[in-house]
Amino acid sequence: MLTTFSELVEQKQPETATNRETSAKPPATKIETKDLSFFYGANQALFDVTMAIPEKSVTAFIGPSGCGKSTFLRTINRMNDIIDGAHLTGQVLIAKEDIYAANVDVVELRKRVGMVFQKSTPFPKSIFDNIAYGPKIAGMRKKSMLAEIVERSLKRAALWDEVKDRLQDSALALSGGQQQRLCIARALATDPEILLMDEPASALDPVSTARIEDLVFELKQEYTIVIVTHNMQQAARISDRSAFFLQGRLIEVGPTKQIFTNPNEKQTEDYITGRFG
Repeated sequence: MLTTFSELVEQKQPETATNRETSAKPPATKIETKDLSFFYGANQALFDVTMAIPEKSVTAFIGPSGCGKSTFLRTINRMNDIIDGAHLTGQVLIAKEDIYAANVDVVELRKRVGMVFQKSTPFPKSIFDNIAYGPKIAGMRKKSMLAEIVERSLKRAALWDEVKDRLQDSALALSGGQQQRLCIARALATDPEILLMDEPASALDPVSTARIEDLVFELKQEYTIVIVTHNMQQAARISDRSAFFLQGRLIEVGPTKQIFTNPNEKQTEDYITGRFG
């Protein structure tokens, strides 16, 4: 028998419009891939991945190390473009627009699609300047507007109350959990539509991890969130949908409760129940 969903979810998520089993109207598709294959030179990392990701929800990518989760995540904001010899076939669509079309401005795309990495990467600047960095690069110079953006972003990242009296202190003086929330605030400062998170809590202690999970649950009311995680309990707690990858292939995607309790594929069941991975 599969491990029960209640055993994986240590505490039940509050019911919201995005995680009710029945809804009057399903959410619109925000991200869609069609027959997406990705190559690092001659090595193929993804094979014909077709997937739809709904807006204002949390979608978790699960699977063993090296299965293609992070590679797939980075195709959504073209982070793989910087790798020599990397290329893809197929399509990645955001709001029905092909983000790999020749006329796409990659800088503008990355404003729309923010990213938070596994290791927190605050700049060696003040807390204020870390958050204001993106808006300044975009041409914002008015101090009052920058202050408003910094405050709003820190509040959205549940960090404002902890740092509001030391905005000019170095961001490097923050704790690990605070640094990760700072990086989330920095991503939110450009007002993205989508937030990509590559194992954002894997290096954090349990208390900081819980803060990040609570934050993700709150942010999905405004943003489409895609998260890579190796933590099955975390995927069960915070995601609305889960996608299981294995050896570069999308094996199964669906509502998280179904994936964890009644998957369609034997490979998914074996991974969820710990038989490999």
